[in-house]
Amino acid sequence: MRKWLWGILAFLVIAAIAFFTLAPGYVENSMNKVEPVALKITPRARAMHATLQIADMHADTLLWKRSLLDRSSRGQVDLPRLLDGNYALQVFSSVTKTPKGQNYDANSADTDNITSLAIADLQPIRTWGSLLQRSLWHATRLMRYADASNGRLRLIRTPAELDRLLADRAAGKKVVGAMLSIEGLQDLEGKLANLDRLHDAGFRMAGLAHFFDNDVAGSMHGEAKGGLTPLGVRVVRRMEALGMVVDVAHSSHATIAQVIAMAHRPIVASHGGVQATCKVNRNLTDEEVRGIARTGGVIGIGYWDAAICSNKPEAAATAIAHVRDLVGIDHVGLGSDFDGAVTTGFDSSQIAAVTQALIDRGFSDADIAKVMGGNVLRLLRAGISPQG
Repeated sequence: MRKWLWGILAFLVIAAIAFFTLAPGYVENSMNKVEPVALKITPRARAMHATLQIADMHADTLLWKRSLLDRSSRGQVDLPRLLDGNYALQVFSSVTKTPKGQNYDANSADTDNITSLAIADLQPIRTWGSLLQRSLWHATRLMRYADASNGRLRLIRTPAELDRLLADRAAGKKVVGAMLSIEGLQDLEGKLANLDRLHDAGFRMAGLAHFFDNDVAGSMHGEAKGGLTPLGVRVVRRMEALGMVVDVAHSSHATIAQVIAMAHRPIVASHGGVQATCKVNRNLTDEEVRGIARTGGVIGIGYWDAAICSNKPEAAATAIAHVRDLVGIDHVGLGSDFDGAVTTGFDSSQIAAVTQALIDRGFSDADIAKVMGGNVLRLLRAGISPQG
């Protein structure tokens, strides 16, 4: 009898080890895919790209169980690939909750996929039942990566830190900045005071909603799709005061309209597309693009099918050109959603493909520099400064 018990115990131990070792990678491999498209990058494009300050407003890499510092065969972003792509800054989001059966049309807030992922990843137990603690853990992870990177990855929290980063890059140092964002303020857990805790942890941007309505704002993909709640109005005002950029990606049309109307500082739609070139529910209408631009804001264009109806860099350039023609070149940038359960045609190491697509579309060198990072860096530098 004892042999049977020991056998069962051994089997359970082996099964547990296999699950916690293999399951996280299997899940990510099934969700963050690169399906390569033909990329023809000319010497001119490579030379120009090497002079640019690349800045991307959204990647979900912190959600997954792999080291940001090591080159990986999984996903779309890690530090070696960011260096290959000549990135100056990558904004990393904290994803704390996603609904089962996630879709772009309507989702309930009653289910959550991230709890099982947190357990499978062996995250601290405090993160298993708290959305706030999940974001704080993501902040801790990014700080640990920066501390262990030998100076190659720098956490950016102030305009001065951003200025030093860009000055060091101009002097030839191979360094990348990392900034923290939040994908859906359900991690406030209904308490405005938690916004200050998140700011203290390093978060400098936040999306109001993700794939479901929360107690701050309605989602484009929620059931009610309402606007800002009374708490949400207070949150937006507090974000502006603290120096946290307000992100309306995934927000409902009603929420976007309210935020545009009340904004005292530039806002962003960090990642997505425009309905004029890809009529998908999550993308922005021309009226919304104009409204975001009126605040001085920037629209981040992604590279996956639901954002640009393709995974080719040429389609991203088409969306970028539409925003330029509608509101001007100063209001468009990059918002990849890399590692956000999307399939793309290239990863962060190959971002020069977008530079090539903009050249091919006739963008000037100065306008390419703005799109590939200049606009985002300008907005973030101003936006993360506390309101005087």
